[in-house]
Amino acid sequence: MGRKKSFGNRLEEVGNPLDSAVANRDGSILQMVSAAVRHGEVRLAFQPVMQARNDGVVAFYESLLRVLDATGRVIPAGQFMPKVETEELGRELDCAALKQGLHTLTQFRDLRLSVNMSARSIGYRKWMRILDKFLTQDPSLGERLILEISEKSAMSMPDIVTGFMADMQARGIAFALDDYGSGSIAIRHFREFLFDAVKIHGQFVRGISGEPANQLLVGALIKVAREFDMFTVATSVESAADAAFLVQVGADCLQGFQFGAPSMTPPWLPDRAARETA
Repeated sequence: MGRKKSFGNRLEEVGNPLDSAVANRDGSILQMVSAAVRHGEVRLAFQPVMQARNDGVVAFYESLLRVLDATGRVIPAGQFMPKVETEELGRELDCAALKQGLHTLTQFRDLRLSVNMSARSIGYRKWMRILDKFLTQDPSLGERLILEISEKSAMSMPDIVTGFMADMQARGIAFALDDYGSGSIAIRHFREFLFDAVKIHGQFVRGISGEPANQLLVGALIKVAREFDMFTVATSVESAADAAFLVQVGADCLQGFQFGAPSMTPPWLPDRAARETA
């Protein structure tokens, strides 16, 4: 018994190797993102969102956050946002994305662009100052700006989000509910939120032409959205067969690699040969 107890005590002192590895990885991610914010190495990539019934016509572009690490590698948001979204660092990233997105809209007057945000940013003074400054300088920007917020984030503080949406919709800004169908938001809340568009979660869209269960689910999600006068965007569309089914079932817009990968060189520029994919 004594030997076992001693061995157990040593394990407690050393700690679980897996926990240590995870902690070290998370610490490295935070350091990398923090350094990127400090040195201005935060970028946007752009992906087209296509009109479903009008081949080749872009409805708008989604701006997607990227950071550059110390070696210059492009790191997609999915690899770091889950670790920083509840930290102040997450709010700083939201600020950088918003500022760059609004600056892009001022440069390209015919562009419509979506920018991702978090409910936590509504109470972040710097983020609100950036938004108000650009809208005050050019009120017409609101008509071309779409703010995307995930189901999970919207439901974390629904009263604050609905109040903010009402104020900003009065200034022309549209709102899109991201990850629609993931289960965080109840249908009854749609009457309170009044989103302009919903983006169907990619897990239900990917390979949908061969998935009868997802066909039924996505069809139902589209019908619900239509009842509330919301446009639907099917994300993660990766094949012509999936796109054809989504058009048939009534999706308004389509987004995914079938139509274009996120590009850090604006894809609306005439010189597409120089476009780089991120």
